Amino acid sequence: MKKLLKIENLTILAIFIGIAFGYYLPNMAIDFKIIGDVYIALLKMLILPLIFASIFIAILSLGSIEEFKDLGIKAFAYYLATTSLAVGLGLIVVNIFNPGSGGDVVNISQTSHIEAKNLSIHDFILSFIPSNIFEALSKGAILPVIFFVVFFAIASLKLQKQKRELLYNFFDSVNDSMMVMAKWIIALTPIGVFSLIGYTIGKNGLTPLIELYSYALTVLFALFIHALITLPLIAYIIGKFNPFKYFSQIKEALLIAFSTASSSATLPVSMEVCEQKGGVDKKVAGFILPLGATVNMDGTALYESIAVLFIANISGVDLTLSQQIIIFLTATFASIGAAGIPGAGLVMMTLILDSVGLPIEYISLIIAVDRFLDMFRTSINVWGDLIGAKLLNRFIK
Repeated sequence: MKKLLKIENLTILAIFIGIAFGYYLPNMAIDFKIIGDVYIALLKMLILPLIFASIFIAILSLGSIEEFKDLGIKAFAYYLATTSLAVGLGLIVVNIFNPGSGGDVVNISQTSHIEAKNLSIHDFILSFIPSNIFEALSKGAILPVIFFVVFFAIASLKLQKQKRELLYNFFDSVNDSMMVMAKWIIALTPIGVFSLIGYTIGKNGLTPLIELYSYALTVLFALFIHALITLPLIAYIIGKFNPFKYFSQIKEALLIAFSTASSSATLPVSMEVCEQKGGVDKKVAGFILPLGATVNMDGTALYESIAVLFIANISGVDLTLSQQIIIFLTATFASIGAAGIPGAGLVMMTLILDSVGLPIEYISLIIAVDRFLDMFRTSINVWGDLIGAKLLNRFIK
């Protein structure tokens, strides 16, 4: 954790140095973009193996089709429902407030590919099913890959225990390796941010940064609605418990989540307070919370949907309804594979931007306030996990 804090401090310093570099030496800053491009390429490299492995082991860890039908389906239904509500809320709020609207604050390079993806219902349904999984992997087609890995994992539950364990150990090792690589690449964040923000300021001036206040307020407003209205209503109506009383019982976990900006680092505390103070069965907490730290990222998914539309706004790009549906689906499912470590949302952000043809280099703009917002969205992630454990505990008993 000390190492992560050091990286974050260096990133903050890199932001200011990059701004000054881009403002005073714009031509040189533009030439230095290659460093940022390498950083973005490394992030994109991790996306599919990280998502594939994390979803596979989450399902296979259930042990059997019966467990999947019992606890697993309920858990995934809850995760999918709350994440969908979070992304939908984010898209509604960002369309109402339009942070960064006015257009052409930054210039899209002519090589950028921005195209409305209008699909028929027939094509839309078939787009989920890969005719060739290796082609889908090579093209980075996230939704077909997720469809395949869920199908593959459920089928693997039918194998003999020994074969199932071999598959689990393999993909668990892949997941752990991807996590190590993610930490290495995140360690390069200060250098990547310096290059990308220097390039952006060198090319577009300081105006994009001035627009960040509206973006940050929009994200916080949507996060607070989800935390104080959406999730408590689900807890009260479906879970039949008082969410605010439960909040007072598990608040230590949320404080840890806020300070560390890491769902994984918060997990031991979450499990302890959930069982000891929240009254959740150990079996339920032991499955729901570790799984939730990997696949349930309400706050992250909500923030990503707002961030993508903010980048579109400051780029002067009007996203069509079909493109916003693509953002909704991609943000919802991509959050399932988001690693529970600080800054992992940036890995997923590259995927969502790419899905609608927006310039990935403008991630450097939102990094300026990312750490501040990360603390809030991680707290929402953990709050959603803890409500899920309490809610599902009702149906298991």
